[in-house]
Amino acid sequence: MLTCREQVALSSDYLDGQLSFGDRLLMRHHLMFCPNCRRFIRQMRLVQATLRVMPEPPMAEIDELVERLAAEHARKP
Repeated sequence: MLTCREQVALSSDYLDGQLSFGDRLLMRHHLMFCPNCRRFIRQMRLVQATLRVMPEPPMAEIDELVERLAAEHARKP
């Protein structure tokens, strides 16, 4: 059985469907017995769903923000 630490390390690949059949079985086995990790996976799924529906920011705003942050960082000692 996976440890909670191992489960967390594999969680992104699990949610993206990138694990081998054996690793998926190990994940599911762990999730059957670990309520904390089940909660973690539910939270990760919610984050993924939220990010999918968020609008993409205009690239010009991002470039402007990067330049402003770089200028502020350069001014600090």
